[in-house]
Amino acid sequence: MIAKSQKHWTGDVAELLRVNEGFVLADVDPSGNPGYEKDKAQAAEDLASGAVQLDEYQERLFAESRAGATQSAVLLVLQAMDSAGKGGIVRHVVGSVDPQGVSITAFKKPTPEELEHDFLWRVAQRVPEPGVIGVFDRSHYEDVLIGRVRELAPPEEIERRYGAINTFEKQLTDAGTRVVKVMLHISSDEQKARLAERLERPDKHWKYNPGDVDERQLWPKYMDAYQRVFDRTSTDHAPWHVVPANRKWYARIAVQHLLLEALEEIDPHWPAATFDIEAEKKRLAAT
Repeated sequence: MIAKSQKHWTGDVAELLRVNEGFVLADVDPSGNPGYEKDKAQAAEDLASGAVQLDEYQERLFAESRAGATQSAVLLVLQAMDSAGKGGIVRHVVGSVDPQGVSITAFKKPTPEELEHDFLWRVAQRVPEPGVIGVFDRSHYEDVLIGRVRELAPPEEIERRYGAINTFEKQLTDAGTRVVKVMLHISSDEQKARLAERLERPDKHWKYNPGDVDERQLWPKYMDAYQRVFDRTSTDHAPWHVVPANRKWYARIAVQHLLLEALEEIDPHWPAATFDIEAEKKRLAAT
């Protein structure tokens, strides 16, 4: 079944955004809108239409899992530079479905307990259960991004982690979880403008972190680290998708599309009744 929101897309959107062999991050225009030729106003309508479809798919998946008919789940991995719009994706895309079927984790600096274990230990505890859409707002990829840029681990350990991530994600997909990996790609200039807006608005001061300016000075190193991540961990079972994010409206509808596609592939159905429907109607009418 094709989602209503897909009617204004041209071509294979997932393929347009997918990181394939030979992909170069520097070639991606952060202000682009590949596969979508309409404007912001139309995107808002399509996002609302897609939200209805996403909500139904999520409820079907949740219901099917509670009936024991599926082990399927969806994991959305969101990575980006600060202010790229991860929170907006969580609010405007994932927020359109029933919260009981969603699990959101924002991975922060590891705790002392977490540091006593392998870097994937805390991540494995937060993977979505069957029937659930899980969201990682930042993820295990921080350990090969900031870990590489800030030299928080030796080079050989960073190299080991790429392979460990691939194995971990293969185990997830083999168990029935669709892994949707998204990098929201903004330009350095756009990030600067968004950070400046946070400083101008009292209602945004809480979102501003002085450390973001420090990280901006390492922008080229982060772009190199992301390129290495794509080269090493965009696999057939869990490919990366790079979504231009200078236009928030495009990023939101693009991520919604990727989630809808993952759920369409799962194709969840309403579970059949385990009781005699007509008999229950009669019993109810008699009360």
